[in-house]
Amino acid sequence: MINYELLLLLRVLPKMELKQALRRTADQIFEKGGIIRKLENLGTRNMPYKTSAHGIVYNRASYFLFEFNTPPSSLDNLLDEYSRDVDIIRRRIYRKKEAQEAFECTLEEEMQPAPYRKSVQELIDEAKKSEKPRFHYNSGLDYYPFGK
Repeated sequence: MINYELLLLLRVLPKMELKQALRRTADQIFEKGGIIRKLENLGTRNMPYKTSAHGIVYNRASYFLFEFNTPPSSLDNLLDEYSRDVDIIRRRIYRKKEAQEAFECTLEEEMQPAPYRKSVQELIDEAKKSEKPRFHYNSGLDYYPFGK
């Protein structure tokens, strides 16, 4: 299964109602055959702009991030269920990118002037190997087209 992130903006609720809204959200993932890996509370804060949901205008929301695995076929059903929940202001599901391999960098190498760094020398060698097209004066033109 593929890793996904669900970003939820919930309306500001008392603690017990917020708990019930999060439980409903999690239960929907479980019903579709998903597994929740992580739930992160990003806090309650002002939204960047006013948002209207279910006939009410909101300018403050509680932000939550779910990391979960689920079959791709269930994503549309999840979004449809979340769009009907009156406690959810916004919902977005993103495919989580895999972590990139870290490269090793040393301070000594970074302190060297650019032409002396190993990575730059490799680029210079690669450029020397590639052949560049050159102008031939006997090309049939009676003038040099690029102007000397």
